[in-house]
Amino acid sequence: MIEEERVIKVNIEEEMKASYIDYSMSVIVSRALPDVRDGLKPVHRRVLFGMHELGVGSNKPYKKSARIVGEVLGKFHPHGDSSVYYAMVRLAQTWSMRYLLVDGQGNFGSIDGDSPAAMRYTEARLNKLAEETLLDIEKDTVDFQMNFDDSLKEPTVLPTRIPLLLINGASGIAVGMATNMAPHNLVDTVNAIIAYIDNPEIEIPELTKIIKAPDFPTGGIIYGYEGVKESYETGRGRIVIRAKCEVETDGHGREKIVIREIPYMVNKAELIMKIADLVNEKKIDGISNVNDESDREGMRIVIDLKKDAIANVVLNHLYKNTALQSSFGVNNIALVKGRPMMLNLKDLISNFVEHRHDVVTRRTQFELDQAEKRAHILEGLIIASDHIDEVIRIIRAAQTPDEAKDKLIETFQLSEIQARAIVEMRLRQLTGLEQDKLRDEYNNLLTEIARLKDILANVHLRMEVIKNELIEIKQKYNEGRRTEIVYSSEEFNPEDFYADEEMIITISHMGYIKRTPLSEFKTQNRGGVGSKGSSTRDDDFIEQIYPASMHATLLFFTKKGRCYWLKVYEIPEGSKNSKGRAIQNLINIEPDDTVKAFMRVKRLAEDLDFVNSHYIVMGTKKGIIKKSPLADYSRPRQNGVIAITIKEDDELLSARLTNGSNEILMATGKGRAIRFNESVIRAIGRTGQGVKGIALDEGDEVVGMICVKNPEDDILVVSEKGYGKRSKLDDYRVTNRGGKGVKTMKISDKTGDLIDIKNVTEDNDLMIINKSGVTIRVAVADLRVTGRTTQGVRLINLDKKQDAIASVTKVVSERIENEMYESSEGDLVENNEPEDENIE
Repeated sequence: MIEEERVIKVNIEEEMKASYIDYSMSVIVSRALPDVRDGLKPVHRRVLFGMHELGVGSNKPYKKSARIVGEVLGKFHPHGDSSVYYAMVRLAQTWSMRYLLVDGQGNFGSIDGDSPAAMRYTEARLNKLAEETLLDIEKDTVDFQMNFDDSLKEPTVLPTRIPLLLINGASGIAVGMATNMAPHNLVDTVNAIIAYIDNPEIEIPELTKIIKAPDFPTGGIIYGYEGVKESYETGRGRIVIRAKCEVETDGHGREKIVIREIPYMVNKAELIMKIADLVNEKKIDGISNVNDESDREGMRIVIDLKKDAIANVVLNHLYKNTALQSSFGVNNIALVKGRPMMLNLKDLISNFVEHRHDVVTRRTQFELDQAEKRAHILEGLIIASDHIDEVIRIIRAAQTPDEAKDKLIETFQLSEIQARAIVEMRLRQLTGLEQDKLRDEYNNLLTEIARLKDILANVHLRMEVIKNELIEIKQKYNEGRRTEIVYSSEEFNPEDFYADEEMIITISHMGYIKRTPLSEFKTQNRGGVGSKGSSTRDDDFIEQIYPASMHATLLFFTKKGRCYWLKVYEIPEGSKNSKGRAIQNLINIEPDDTVKAFMRVKRLAEDLDFVNSHYIVMGTKKGIIKKSPLADYSRPRQNGVIAITIKEDDELLSARLTNGSNEILMATGKGRAIRFNESVIRAIGRTGQGVKGIALDEGDEVVGMICVKNPEDDILVVSEKGYGKRSKLDDYRVTNRGGKGVKTMKISDKTGDLIDIKNVTEDNDLMIINKSGVTIRVAVADLRVTGRTTQGVRLINLDKKQDAIASVTKVVSERIENEMYESSEGDLVENNEPEDENIE
């Protein structure tokens, strides 16, 4: 019974939650993340403070590392000795720290990944720069806390004059978060901080003109500036670093690549081994030998090339396949007032300035208190020197020091502190010279007290003190940049790996997409059964097919009115019979949204004149028409943009690229069509809703919209049961938008409702796909021109009664295609349709 009473029952789930949170907070606050003020983790702060307490200054003899580790371990850091030793070792490694804080003597490891010697063999002392981080620590500049056993006090932060977090960076993995901060050049950093002090409203772009980019201890080249810019603005970014290489020629005329500097945190020995493995595995050609010729003078990795090898080609392969080009993922997380926070460049600077302001204020107050105490004593001593005979008489007459002190207080109205100082005064201070010194010291103290009070009363003066100390630091530790910056990097261009060939883009009803070479499709005679086009799921069918060249940019418009971007070569290639890839895996489309329209633009980003002079015209099922400038869609975004605001009962049906003066035709399922010039539509922004294009009868809806640039084009309409009709454009009279239009095809049960409208020429073929997946290619030239109100002719035989046409698109005829291949004219579509015209 007694044993049971001693057992406390707890909920295991609650206990696990509480314990894990306590553990994670301990790791975050007390181990893995640096403080934004001094840029140090607790172990590094304790190492520096422990060395300071031990008296291992930069002008003192080295002490055994074991002695230093024991001091830190026994007094401040109750963890493993190796954790303290390796933390101290890192502060002394030239390839790890941009500015060393510990001056090591002995084997402290190497850039090849060699371990340092045991702590009993190595020696260390504080670096001169580290002493700047501890300056004024005895002047009540920072708060102290009790150590782990409450026997000693340790600082919660160092009163550093140097922005350590910016100049040395930091890295650490906590629980649920990590930090990885890049080092910077001290001169650039100090200049940026001074600029911030002069103008606290300064913006990050102005700061980046001063502190241009990180400065890594191993040098190298920062390749491209976007990652740097992003990391400064948001606190996160990816910085690409390349090794610094030279191409030399030996006496026999053979070239060799000499690597002088490698990216930060790259192991040199592993890098050389990786290059050797790639050569042995025949993954890189042109290298005959790799040799490490590094010595005390610096790094030198020599890669000998074969006689016929081209140095730049080999180098590019090395950049792509080895750590000669690597990335530094910036993640600026640090503790701000005990809480982890993501910090941009301005945040880092402002927090350091705030810390320095606090240190300067506390130091000034401390110095003022000390000066006032000394001035108070000096006032008493001066009084005593002015009445020295009386003072001597009182002291000689007193039986005890306390009696003399009390008598002095009573006679000269002194404080107890002043009286005690007089009683303890030495006889030499009675000389005239010493009395003059007292008065000079007192006068100097009064001047100093006035100065200190001015500093405490004036923020501007305190900021001037911070600035002057930073300038002094900059002059004392002035050192140029090691890492070069290449602002306009030549990024890997995937287009170089793909020929600009014509493809057929296929999209199924359930959202599967693929690209197939145009040559896989063959023309058949009108009325043929067709060939099997694509393998789809039982409940899926091919809905849209489009031709496009490999280098073109595809703009996808969904029924909800959003626009997405994709390069043709980014679409997976599939055979004519394959299913394709789910479009949701290629673009960030919503699950309940589907692609309804598509257009191809070959030079979306490059040709500004073209972009600024063209428009996108969109039509919806409810007869709404909208025109927006193409320039509004020239900046691709990963999550797409709003192209048109769609009402709940409506959806986007079609989108076309125009030059501003096209003829627009909209056709409805019940066989009516309207024609008007696009100039009657005012261009509006992306998020606009549009205006009425055609008036609809009850139960009717728009099935297609085309923009006709060439008045010689014919108009083709297709019904769902396989009938089609080709008419002249002039058969459709021009009206104003918003009307009911005219009859475009005689609709009956035999033909079914209209499903699409196209503008065609005799140089076009039709690609027709029905819902069962059967594909047929029909030459437009085989279809005779008939009147607007006729029924038309059968385009495709449907095997099943329930089958129907799903999609119709136009392509270049096989005759023109063959002619162009023979004459090597290039882009099939470009030679037969207006340049950059969309195909839908």
